[in-house]
Amino acid sequence: MSKVMKIEDAIALIKDGDTIWVNAFAACASPIDLNKAITKRFRETGHPKHLSVYSSFSFSDWKKDSDVEGYICEGAVDRAVIGFFGSLLNTCQAIMDNKIEGYNLPGGILSHMIRASACGASALFSKIGLNLFVDPRLGHQYRLNERSKLELVHLAEERGELGLLYDIPRVDIALLKASFADERGNITFENECASIDALSVAQATHRNGGKVIVQVARIVNNHMPPRMVNVPAALVDAVVVCPQQPQLTNVTGYYDYICGKYVPTGNILKACREELRGAIGATHKRNDLHRAIACRAVQEIQKGQIVNIGIGIPELVAEEVLQRNMLEDVHLSVESGHTGGFPLGGQAFGVAIGPDSMMDMARQFDFYEGGGLDICFIGALEVDGTGNVNGHYTKGKLTGIGGFANISQTTKKVVFCMTFTSKGIEGAFDGKTVSITKEGSIKKFVENVSSFSFSVKNAYANEQEVLYVTERCVFRLGPDGLVLTEIAPGIDLKTQVLDLLPFDVKIADELKTIEY
Repeated sequence: MSKVMKIEDAIALIKDGDTIWVNAFAACASPIDLNKAITKRFRETGHPKHLSVYSSFSFSDWKKDSDVEGYICEGAVDRAVIGFFGSLLNTCQAIMDNKIEGYNLPGGILSHMIRASACGASALFSKIGLNLFVDPRLGHQYRLNERSKLELVHLAEERGELGLLYDIPRVDIALLKASFADERGNITFENECASIDALSVAQATHRNGGKVIVQVARIVNNHMPPRMVNVPAALVDAVVVCPQQPQLTNVTGYYDYICGKYVPTGNILKACREELRGAIGATHKRNDLHRAIACRAVQEIQKGQIVNIGIGIPELVAEEVLQRNMLEDVHLSVESGHTGGFPLGGQAFGVAIGPDSMMDMARQFDFYEGGGLDICFIGALEVDGTGNVNGHYTKGKLTGIGGFANISQTTKKVVFCMTFTSKGIEGAFDGKTVSITKEGSIKKFVENVSSFSFSVKNAYANEQEVLYVTERCVFRLGPDGLVLTEIAPGIDLKTQVLDLLPFDVKIADELKTIEY
């Protein structure tokens, strides 16, 4: 019996009250046609309704009022549990307006939860999240509005060790986007830039007696080599052919260098980067001060190291690696599953040009959480005098923690990349000196962070080396909090650093001048 069916028939498999898991990582592998079809069906019939939607990372197209997430609204969806909300503009608004329940858990935790579900587990024990915003002792900050009452995280012990126990949902519907299916329903991801957790999502859903729905570009008649199959036909219930499905959520066209079929190097890689940037369009605005941060931060990388590049200003660290011809000497990685190559940023975050390997996201987080990373570069919204960091919470805006906690809690060296102030800061960097012509209206260094994304309690316990690199100075985490260790040429220590701090800070005995 063929598993290929019309999209309307596939979506009709979703019942009221179902729990859906969307396999995606922002622009990567997002089943946008299936999601649009759910929106269409709900608007026409009022069903399905009272859904719960889970996803480790966002899955929409960064467009306001997008049909990709049009069904995530009051009536159709009761709750959304997401790791990173980035592209889910409508969902964010629905949560902030208290129209649906919203919960934010670490992206790596969600990835491991769905894999554990495939094993039959009802909860996941992890130390990731201790002393952070998901820790129940800090007030259930993962609940995003008044409507959200579920206790999804519990303090627990395992063999005498304190950790957190995360409740795992029983998934009824898996939504996947892949490249091809054969006539039996075997699924491959050969043209995708990531598979995320497709196999785990399918296994967990099948085990629960649910339905696995996959959209693909086409059906191939020949038998697929077993090692090419990501999801076997035994786990698949419905295959929908979407010949116009994009390779990336927000980009038309096909690029063989982001799915591993072609590995460019040198100037060719740079040309590929510019081609894809042109297709995506402008994403994040970067300026001289951001470049100054990256130029200092990149100096922390040593040859042969395995590196994680975060979203935001840290993206420029990867740019510096490329421009300085260091790409062949280090192993850049992103949590979507790539190691090697050049990771993109902005709305293409999670995509890499010419990666050496592409693995399931849960496998990548296994390595990260085990302390396998040598160094990571990550953004920061707030830092207090003891070194705690808020990297995900802004009042009046919903972003989500993403992989921040999983990465920063266990990496040997953590480098936070941030401007000293934000919202309006202006200045210049000529490659040697920094000048600030206008301060931003928001101070990044605060007495108390609004939410804990990174805790110095964990850093001390894990013996991590921690730096805070700004455009004008560098702090390191010392035994008693921040220590000012370096200052940029052109910056006045008193008026442009110390006077702007709401706390006293220790100054290193030998305050160094930053050399770029």
